[in-house]
Amino acid sequence: MVDARPLTFGTLNMNPNPLMSTAILRAHLDDPLWIVIDCRFNLMDTEAGRRTYRESHLPGARYAHLDHDLSSPATPTTGRHPLPDPARLAQTLGAWGVSNATQVIAYDDLGGMLAAARLWWLLRWLGHERVAVLDGGFPAWQRAGLPLTAELPTAQPATFTAQVNDQLWLTTAQVLALPPENVVLDARGAARFRGEMEPVDPVAGHIPGAVNLPTENNLTADGEFLPQAELRARFATALGERPPTSVVHSCGSGVTACHNLLAMEVAGLHGSRLYAGSWSEWIRDPERPVAIGAE
Repeated sequence: MVDARPLTFGTLNMNPNPLMSTAILRAHLDDPLWIVIDCRFNLMDTEAGRRTYRESHLPGARYAHLDHDLSSPATPTTGRHPLPDPARLAQTLGAWGVSNATQVIAYDDLGGMLAAARLWWLLRWLGHERVAVLDGGFPAWQRAGLPLTAELPTAQPATFTAQVNDQLWLTTAQVLALPPENVVLDARGAARFRGEMEPVDPVAGHIPGAVNLPTENNLTADGEFLPQAELRARFATALGERPPTSVVHSCGSGVTACHNLLAMEVAGLHGSRLYAGSWSEWIRDPERPVAIGAE
């Protein structure tokens, strides 16, 4: 269900800590108002996440498929992972038992670098503040020796009413029209950004003027987020004198960019936005400029 009432940018009170520790989640596993969603996904084998979910997952966790649940089908003019239809996503959330009173915890096995951060952002887009990413994800849960199961949960359907805030993301036309005081942060790896290799998309390179800030550098060796102060310093280097609200996040298809956006929120740098189409949409039009190299 979608509530058509408009939201004004900045009205959402961002969670002061959008991360969830394994210890806190373990203490709430039996709470009916807490729902865990497994977002594991492999871009090169799109059913791998579902297979591993069926083999072993956190007790009670539902499974969210990046392509089927958290994206709309790609078209000739969109990127690889267009935003899902909000009414359809709200219906899916309700079928999983998520209501507007539910605390949602998303996890993947990449420290939130893929679909867990995407689900976190999508719920914020739908106006839902009670959402966090499990810090360290599935590997952290395993390391802590916490319970796992292959049992599939039975969800009690709920009603989820979305209040969509489309001021949290930009279209390609809006990115093209950005004033110079804004900055596009590209979350892809450095080699892809420079155009030295491109394993997924047909054109290599990056949006002219973008700054490269690979997502993996938001994490420790164990896949947990860096301390807040270190994250703030990392983004401060990229932003310079620019405010957080000047930042637009991009990646290959609008998925891993959500990880940088999440990291900025963890760092206390609020108000950045997502370029949902990202590089895979940018290159759909051969007339759009492409940059190669580090700058």
